[in-house]
Amino acid sequence: MKVLVTGHDGYIGCVLVPLLRSKGHTVVGLDSYLFDACGFDYQVAEIPALRMDVRDVQMHHLAGFDAVVHLAAISNDPVGDLNPECTYDINHRATVRLARLAKEAGVARFLFSSSCSLYGAAGDDVLDEAAPFNAVTPYGESKVLAEQELAQLADNSFSPTFLRNATAYGLSPRMRGDIVVNNLVAFAYTTGQVRMESDGTPWRPLVHIEDISRAFLAALGAPREVVHNQAFNIGRDGENYQIRDVAKIVEKAVRGSTVTFASSAGPDRRSYRVSFAKASEALPDFKPRWTVPRGVAEILDGFRRYGLTLDDFTSPRFYRIRRIKELLDQEKIDSSLRWRRGRFKRAEEPLRATRSTSK
Repeated sequence: MKVLVTGHDGYIGCVLVPLLRSKGHTVVGLDSYLFDACGFDYQVAEIPALRMDVRDVQMHHLAGFDAVVHLAAISNDPVGDLNPECTYDINHRATVRLARLAKEAGVARFLFSSSCSLYGAAGDDVLDEAAPFNAVTPYGESKVLAEQELAQLADNSFSPTFLRNATAYGLSPRMRGDIVVNNLVAFAYTTGQVRMESDGTPWRPLVHIEDISRAFLAALGAPREVVHNQAFNIGRDGENYQIRDVAKIVEKAVRGSTVTFASSAGPDRRSYRVSFAKASEALPDFKPRWTVPRGVAEILDGFRRYGLTLDDFTSPRFYRIRRIKELLDQEKIDSSLRWRRGRFKRAEEPLRATRSTSK
Protein backbone atom coordinates (compact mmCIF):
# COMPACT_ATOMS: atom_id res chain seq x y z
CA MET A 1 0.00 0.00 0.00
CA LYS A 2 0.91 3.65 -0.26
CA VAL A 3 0.68 4.87 3.35
CA LEU A 4 0.76 8.34 4.86
CA VAL A 5 2.10 8.31 8.42
CA THR A 6 1.34 11.47 10.37
CA GLY A 7 3.74 12.10 13.23
CA HIS A 8 6.30 9.90 11.49
CA ASP A 9 9.20 11.76 13.16
CA GLY A 10 7.90 11.07 16.67
CA TYR A 11 8.63 8.48 19.34
CA ILE A 12 6.57 5.69 17.75
CA GLY A 13 6.76 6.87 14.15
CA CYS A 14 10.54 6.49 13.96
CA VAL A 15 10.14 2.81 14.83
CA LEU A 16 7.01 2.15 12.77
CA VAL A 17 8.22 3.61 9.47
CA PRO A 18 11.12 1.16 8.94
CA LEU A 19 8.82 -1.77 9.73
CA LEU A 20 6.24 -0.59 7.20
CA ARG A 21 8.91 -0.22 4.55
CA SER A 22 10.37 -3.64 5.33
CA LYS A 23 6.97 -5.14 4.42
CA GLY A 24 6.94 -3.45 1.03
CA HIS A 25 4.70 -0.48 1.80
CA THR A 26 5.48 2.89 0.22
CA VAL A 27 5.61 5.35 3.11
CA VAL A 28 5.30 9.13 3.13
CA GLY A 29 5.56 11.12 6.36
CA LEU A 30 3.84 14.23 7.65
CA ASP A 31 5.15 16.04 10.70
CA SER A 32 5.58 19.51 12.20
CA TYR A 33 8.99 18.46 13.59
CA LEU A 34 8.48 19.98 17.03
CA PHE A 35 10.73 17.28 18.48
CA ASP A 36 13.38 16.82 15.81
CA ALA A 37 16.01 18.06 18.27
CA CYS A 38 15.00 15.41 20.80
CA GLY A 39 16.31 11.96 21.58
CA PHE A 40 19.55 10.26 20.70
CA ASP A 41 22.28 11.53 18.38
CA TYR A 42 21.65 9.33 15.38
CA GLN A 43 19.69 9.53 12.19
CA VAL A 44 16.12 8.47 11.66
CA ALA A 45 14.74 6.93 8.49
CA GLU A 46 14.98 9.14 5.41
CA ILE A 47 11.63 9.19 3.61
CA PRO A 48 9.58 11.61 1.49
CA ALA A 49 7.74 13.86 3.92
CA LEU A 50 5.54 16.91 4.23
CA ARG A 51 6.81 19.37 6.83
CA MET A 52 3.53 20.77 8.09
CA ASP A 53 1.11 20.94 10.99
CA VAL A 54 -1.57 18.27 10.82
CA ARG A 55 -4.14 21.05 11.26
CA ASP A 56 -3.10 22.50 7.89
CA VAL A 57 -3.56 19.38 5.76
CA GLN A 58 -5.63 19.84 2.61
CA MET A 59 -7.35 17.21 0.50
CA HIS A 60 -4.73 17.33 -2.26
CA HIS A 61 -2.09 16.24 0.26
CA LEU A 62 -4.02 12.99 0.73
CA ALA A 63 -4.71 12.08 -2.89
CA GLY A 64 -3.32 8.75 -4.03
CA PHE A 65 -2.91 7.11 -0.63
CA ASP A 66 -4.41 3.73 0.24
CA ALA A 67 -4.21 4.30 3.98
CA VAL A 68 -3.47 6.90 6.63
CA VAL A 69 -1.75 5.87 9.85
CA HIS A 70 -2.52 8.75 12.17
CA LEU A 71 0.00 9.04 15.01
CA ALA A 72 0.30 12.84 15.23
CA ALA A 73 -1.00 14.11 18.57
CA ILE A 74 -0.24 15.89 21.79
CA SER A 75 0.69 12.64 23.48
CA ASN A 76 1.73 13.65 26.95
CA ASP A 77 -0.47 14.66 29.88
CA PRO A 78 1.73 17.57 31.09
CA VAL A 79 1.81 19.04 27.57
CA GLY A 80 -1.93 18.46 27.29
CA ASP A 81 -2.56 20.19 30.59
CA LEU A 82 -0.41 23.17 29.53
CA ASN A 83 -3.02 24.13 26.95
CA PRO A 84 -6.07 21.81 27.06
CA GLU A 85 -7.84 23.67 24.24
CA CYS A 86 -4.84 23.09 21.97
CA THR A 87 -4.90 19.40 22.89
CA TYR A 88 -8.53 19.12 21.80
CA ASP A 89 -7.77 21.13 18.66
CA ILE A 90 -5.02 18.74 17.56
CA ASN A 91 -6.06 15.39 19.00
CA HIS A 92 -9.79 15.68 18.41
CA ARG A 93 -10.82 18.29 15.86
CA ALA A 94 -7.78 17.99 13.57
CA THR A 95 -8.06 14.20 13.66
CA VAL A 96 -11.69 14.24 12.56
CA ARG A 97 -10.97 16.87 9.90
CA LEU A 98 -8.07 14.78 8.59
CA ALA A 99 -10.30 11.71 8.37
CA ARG A 100 -13.04 13.61 6.53
CA LEU A 101 -10.51 14.91 4.00
CA ALA A 102 -9.03 11.44 3.61
CA LYS A 103 -12.47 10.02 2.92
CA GLU A 104 -13.16 12.70 0.30
CA ALA A 105 -9.75 12.01 -1.27
CA GLY A 106 -10.60 8.31 -1.66
CA VAL A 107 -8.37 6.92 1.10
CA ALA A 108 -9.88 3.56 2.02
CA ARG A 109 -8.34 2.92 5.45
CA PHE A 110 -7.67 5.17 8.42
CA LEU A 111 -5.73 3.68 11.35
CA PHE A 112 -6.06 5.88 14.41
CA SER A 113 -3.50 5.71 17.20
CA SER A 114 -5.80 5.85 20.22
CA SER A 115 -4.98 5.00 23.82
CA CYS A 116 -6.03 2.84 26.74
CA SER A 117 -5.93 6.06 28.76
CA LEU A 118 -9.50 6.69 27.64
CA TYR A 119 -10.50 4.09 30.26
CA GLY A 120 -9.06 6.49 32.85
CA ALA A 121 -10.05 5.81 36.44
CA ALA A 122 -11.26 2.23 36.22
CA GLY A 123 -10.09 0.47 39.37
CA ASP A 124 -9.06 -3.17 39.41
CA ASP A 125 -11.44 -4.61 36.80
CA VAL A 126 -9.94 -6.00 33.58
CA LEU A 127 -11.53 -4.05 30.73
CA ASP A 128 -12.23 -5.06 27.17
CA GLU A 129 -13.05 -2.78 24.26
CA ALA A 130 -16.73 -2.57 25.27
CA ALA A 131 -15.92 -1.03 28.66
CA PRO A 132 -17.21 2.49 29.37
CA PHE A 133 -14.88 5.44 28.95
CA ASN A 134 -13.77 7.29 32.06
CA ALA A 135 -10.97 9.58 30.89
CA VAL A 136 -9.51 11.91 33.52
CA THR A 137 -7.17 14.08 31.40
CA PRO A 138 -7.56 16.27 28.30
CA TYR A 139 -5.40 13.76 26.43
CA GLY A 140 -7.66 10.82 27.31
CA GLU A 141 -10.84 12.78 26.67
CA SER A 142 -9.55 13.95 23.28
CA LYS A 143 -9.08 10.32 22.25
CA VAL A 144 -12.65 9.49 23.31
CA LEU A 145 -14.09 12.34 21.27
CA ALA A 146 -12.00 11.49 18.22
CA GLU A 147 -13.00 7.82 18.27
CA GLN A 148 -16.68 8.67 18.58
CA GLU A 149 -16.69 11.00 15.60
CA LEU A 150 -14.43 8.86 13.43
CA ALA A 151 -16.82 5.95 13.90
CA GLN A 152 -19.59 8.03 12.34
CA LEU A 153 -17.55 8.39 9.14
CA ALA A 154 -17.36 4.64 8.56
CA ASP A 155 -19.13 3.36 5.44
CA ASN A 156 -18.53 1.11 2.44
CA SER A 157 -15.76 3.34 1.12
CA PHE A 158 -14.03 4.42 4.32
CA SER A 159 -12.83 2.11 7.06
CA PRO A 160 -11.49 3.51 10.35
CA THR A 161 -9.74 1.30 12.91
CA PHE A 162 -8.91 2.34 16.47
CA LEU A 163 -5.73 0.98 18.06
CA ARG A 164 -5.92 1.69 21.78
CA ASN A 165 -2.28 1.44 22.75
CA ALA A 166 -1.24 0.58 26.27
CA THR A 167 1.34 2.89 27.88
CA ALA A 168 4.39 2.78 25.61
CA TYR A 169 8.03 2.15 26.47
CA GLY A 170 11.21 1.17 24.63
CA LEU A 171 14.10 2.67 22.68
CA SER A 172 13.52 5.09 19.81
CA PRO A 173 15.62 7.65 17.96
CA ARG A 174 13.15 10.20 19.34
CA MET A 175 13.56 8.80 22.82
CA ARG A 176 11.21 10.01 25.54
CA GLY A 177 12.09 10.18 29.22
CA ASP A 178 8.66 11.28 30.39
CA ILE A 179 6.86 7.93 30.21
CA VAL A 180 6.91 5.61 33.15
CA VAL A 181 9.21 2.71 32.23
CA ASN A 182 11.75 4.87 30.39
CA ASN A 183 11.66 7.37 33.24
CA LEU A 184 12.24 4.84 36.01
CA VAL A 185 15.17 3.27 34.16
CA ALA A 186 16.78 6.65 33.42
CA PHE A 187 16.60 7.85 37.00
CA ALA A 188 17.90 4.53 38.29
CA TYR A 189 20.81 4.61 35.85
CA THR A 190 21.78 8.26 36.43
CA THR A 191 21.09 8.64 40.17
CA GLY A 192 20.79 5.16 41.68
CA GLN A 193 17.20 5.95 42.64
CA VAL A 194 14.14 4.31 41.07
CA ARG A 195 12.10 7.40 41.74
CA MET A 196 8.35 6.96 41.73
CA GLU A 197 6.06 9.93 41.13
CA SER A 198 2.99 8.14 42.56
CA ASP A 199 2.39 5.85 45.51
CA GLY A 200 2.91 2.89 43.19
CA THR A 201 -0.60 1.45 43.45
CA PRO A 202 -2.10 2.48 40.06
CA TRP A 203 -2.54 -0.22 37.45
CA ARG A 204 -1.17 0.43 33.98
CA PRO A 205 -0.98 -1.81 30.89
CA LEU A 206 2.42 -1.49 29.21
CA VAL A 207 3.55 -2.19 25.65
CA HIS A 208 6.81 -1.82 23.75
CA ILE A 209 6.77 0.57 20.80
CA GLU A 210 7.93 -2.19 18.45
CA ASP A 211 4.84 -4.19 19.42
CA ILE A 212 2.65 -1.12 18.84
CA SER A 213 4.22 -0.87 15.41
CA ARG A 214 3.56 -4.54 14.70
CA ALA A 215 -0.09 -4.02 15.64
CA PHE A 216 -0.40 -1.29 13.00
CA LEU A 217 1.21 -3.60 10.45
CA ALA A 218 -1.21 -6.39 11.33
CA ALA A 219 -4.26 -4.12 11.16
CA LEU A 220 -3.12 -2.69 7.84
CA GLY A 221 -2.81 -6.18 6.38
CA ALA A 222 -5.97 -7.64 7.92
CA PRO A 223 -9.13 -8.21 5.86
CA ARG A 224 -11.28 -5.11 5.86
CA GLU A 225 -14.23 -6.85 7.49
CA VAL A 226 -12.09 -7.81 10.49
CA VAL A 227 -10.95 -4.29 11.36
CA HIS A 228 -13.71 -2.10 9.91
CA ASN A 229 -14.83 0.43 12.53
CA GLN A 230 -13.33 -1.74 15.28
CA ALA A 231 -11.34 -0.84 18.39
CA PHE A 232 -8.49 -3.02 19.64
CA ASN A 233 -6.56 -2.79 22.90
CA ILE A 234 -2.90 -3.10 21.92
CA GLY A 235 -0.54 -4.94 24.25
CA ARG A 236 -0.31 -8.45 25.61
CA ASP A 237 -2.03 -10.26 28.43
CA GLY A 238 0.22 -10.54 31.46
CA GLU A 239 1.61 -7.04 30.90
CA ASN A 240 -0.75 -5.18 33.25
CA TYR A 241 1.37 -3.90 36.13
CA GLN A 242 1.06 -1.86 39.25
CA ILE A 243 3.71 0.84 39.04
CA ARG A 244 5.41 -0.38 42.23
CA ASP A 245 6.02 -3.73 40.52
CA VAL A 246 7.63 -1.99 37.55
CA ALA A 247 9.87 -0.13 39.99
CA LYS A 248 10.98 -3.45 41.50
CA ILE A 249 11.83 -4.79 38.03
CA VAL A 250 13.98 -1.72 37.40
CA GLU A 251 15.60 -1.95 40.84
CA LYS A 252 16.61 -5.53 40.08
CA ALA A 253 18.00 -4.63 36.64
CA VAL A 254 20.05 -1.59 37.71
CA ARG A 255 22.64 -2.76 40.21
CA GLY A 256 22.89 -0.64 43.33
CA SER A 257 19.64 1.20 42.71
CA THR A 258 16.89 1.63 45.32
CA VAL A 259 13.20 2.46 45.00
CA THR A 260 12.40 5.94 46.34
CA PHE A 261 9.39 8.22 46.24
CA ALA A 262 9.26 11.81 45.00
CA SER A 263 8.15 14.34 47.59
CA SER A 264 4.91 14.81 45.66
CA ALA A 265 4.21 11.08 45.32
CA GLY A 266 0.61 10.18 46.05
CA PRO A 267 -2.40 8.40 44.58
CA ASP A 268 -2.93 8.64 40.82
CA ARG A 269 -6.50 8.59 39.50
CA ARG A 270 -5.28 7.06 36.25
CA SER A 271 -5.53 3.38 37.01
CA TYR A 272 -6.79 0.72 34.61
CA ARG A 273 -6.19 -2.87 33.57
CA VAL A 274 -7.18 -4.10 30.12
CA SER A 275 -7.69 -7.31 28.17
CA PHE A 276 -5.86 -7.82 24.89
CA ALA A 277 -7.77 -10.93 23.85
CA LYS A 278 -9.65 -9.27 20.98
CA ALA A 279 -6.50 -8.21 19.10
CA SER A 280 -4.89 -11.56 19.75
CA GLU A 281 -7.85 -13.40 18.23
CA ALA A 282 -8.73 -11.05 15.37
CA LEU A 283 -5.18 -10.20 14.26
CA PRO A 284 -3.23 -13.46 14.06
CA ASP A 285 -0.26 -11.62 12.51
CA PHE A 286 0.03 -9.48 15.62
CA LYS A 287 2.42 -11.33 17.90
CA PRO A 288 3.84 -9.14 20.68
CA ARG A 289 7.44 -10.01 21.46
CA TRP A 290 8.32 -7.79 24.41
CA THR A 291 7.83 -7.94 28.16
CA VAL A 292 8.66 -5.19 30.64
CA PRO A 293 11.72 -7.00 32.11
CA ARG A 294 13.17 -7.46 28.63
CA GLY A 295 12.32 -3.87 27.73
CA VAL A 296 13.98 -2.53 30.87
CA ALA A 297 17.17 -4.38 29.90
CA GLU A 298 17.02 -2.91 26.38
CA ILE A 299 16.49 0.64 27.64
CA LEU A 300 19.29 0.31 30.20
CA ASP A 301 21.68 -0.94 27.53
CA GLY A 302 20.72 1.99 25.30
CA PHE A 303 21.38 4.52 28.04
CA ARG A 304 24.74 2.93 28.74
CA ARG A 305 25.77 3.04 25.10
CA TYR A 306 24.62 6.64 24.83
CA GLY A 307 26.36 7.66 28.06
CA LEU A 308 23.23 9.26 29.47
CA THR A 309 23.73 11.81 32.23
CA LEU A 310 21.15 13.22 34.62
CA ASP A 311 21.49 16.73 33.17
CA ASP A 312 20.93 15.40 29.66
CA PHE A 313 18.03 13.20 30.69
CA THR A 314 16.17 16.01 32.47
CA SER A 315 16.74 18.46 29.60
CA PRO A 316 14.30 19.31 26.77
CA ARG A 317 16.01 16.61 24.71
CA PHE A 318 14.07 13.89 26.56
CA TYR A 319 11.11 15.70 28.19
CA ARG A 320 8.33 16.80 25.83
CA ILE A 321 6.92 19.46 28.18
CA ARG A 322 10.37 21.01 28.61
CA ARG A 323 10.93 21.03 24.85
CA ILE A 324 7.60 22.80 24.32
CA LYS A 325 8.39 25.38 27.03
CA GLU A 326 11.84 25.90 25.50
CA LEU A 327 10.30 26.63 22.09
CA LEU A 328 7.75 28.96 23.70
CA ASP A 329 10.45 30.82 25.65
CA GLN A 330 12.51 31.22 22.47
CA GLU A 331 9.35 32.47 20.71
CA LYS A 332 9.79 29.87 17.99
CA ILE A 333 6.21 28.63 18.48
CA ASP A 334 3.06 30.37 19.64
CA SER A 335 0.64 29.28 22.36
CA SER A 336 -1.23 27.06 19.90
CA LEU A 337 2.03 25.15 19.31
CA ARG A 338 2.34 26.45 15.77
CA TRP A 339 5.71 27.55 14.40
CA ARG A 340 5.94 31.32 14.16
CA ARG A 341 6.36 32.89 10.73
CA GLY A 342 9.90 32.62 9.48
CA ARG A 343 10.80 29.89 12.00
CA PHE A 344 9.42 26.98 10.02
CA LYS A 345 9.16 26.22 6.32
CA ARG A 346 5.62 25.23 5.42
CA ALA A 347 5.68 22.70 2.60
CA GLU A 348 3.37 23.11 -0.35
CA GLU A 349 6.08 21.88 -2.70
CA PRO A 350 6.37 18.39 -4.26
CA LEU A 351 7.25 15.65 -1.79
CA ARG A 352 10.91 14.90 -1.42
CA ALA A 353 13.09 12.92 0.93
CA THR A 354 13.55 14.80 4.17
CA ARG A 355 16.46 13.91 6.42
CA SER A 356 15.91 14.58 10.09
CA THR A 357 18.61 13.99 12.68
CA SER A 358 18.63 14.45 16.45
CA LYS A 359 20.93 17.13 17.75
